[in-house]
Amino acid sequence: MPLKTLQIPTADGQADAFAAFPNDGERHPGVLMYADGFGIRPVLRELARELAGHGYYVLVPNLFYRHGPAPVIELPEHIGEEIRPQVMAQLMPLIQAHTAERVLSDADAYLRFLTAQPEVGAGPVAVTGYCIGGLLAMRTAAAHPGQVAAVAGFHGPVHADGPDLLSKLTAQVHLGHAESDITPEALTELNQALDAAGVGYTSEIYPGTIHGFTMSDTDAFSASGLKRHWDRLLPLLDRSLANS
Repeated sequence: MPLKTLQIPTADGQADAFAAFPNDGERHPGVLMYADGFGIRPVLRELARELAGHGYYVLVPNLFYRHGPAPVIELPEHIGEEIRPQVMAQLMPLIQAHTAERVLSDADAYLRFLTAQPEVGAGPVAVTGYCIGGLLAMRTAAAHPGQVAAVAGFHGPVHADGPDLLSKLTAQVHLGHAESDITPEALTELNQALDAAGVGYTSEIYPGTIHGFTMSDTDAFSASGLKRHWDRLLPLLDRSLANS
C-alpha cells in the first residue's frame, strides 16, 4: 500500500500531509483522517494503510502545520504514562492555538484537496478522527453536510460543541467512546441530542477502554478496542460511500 507525501495549500500556507491508497489505477472513495493530539507518526501511517487496504484513499494532514512539519515535537517510540505529561505540556499550546476558525478553514482546504486527487472518486467522502481529531471530524462533517456522508470519532471530546453542532449534521455517525472519557449518564444525554437532531448514528462506550485505546504506541492501547473500532468503522464507510 503506497504512502505519498503531500503539501496541501491552505489559507495560512502549506499543510504537510500523507495519503495511503490502493495502487491499482482505480478511483476510490476519499476519507479525511484526523490524527490524535500526538500527531502524525508511525501508528497513524499503520491506521491509514489498513483503511486504504479496504479500498479507500486516506488523507492524513498535519494538524499543527503552522508550527512546523510533522513531527512538530520530538516523540518517543512509545508514549508511556511516565513521559505523557511532558509530551502533553509541549502539545497543549498547539492544541489551544488550533481555534474553531482555523479548524474550519483547514477543513475547507483539506476537503478541496482530497476531492481533487485523481485517485479519488466523484462521490461523497467520509471523515474520521481520534482524540481531538474526533471533534475536528465532527466539526468538518457539520460544516460540509452535502459532501460528508459519514463521520466517525474515537475517544474524542465529540460532545464539546453541544447540540448546535449536532443539528447541522447530515452524515451517518459512529462514536466510539472510552470508558474513561464519558459517563453512562453523559452518553445518554449525547445520544438523546443525536436523536433530537435526527441523525443516523451509533454511539457507544467500548468496554474496558481508556482514552487513546486505538493507539498501539501508548499505554492506553486496547487490542479489543481497536478491533471494535474497525468492526464499526468499515461497515459505516461501506454503507455510506458505496457509490463513490
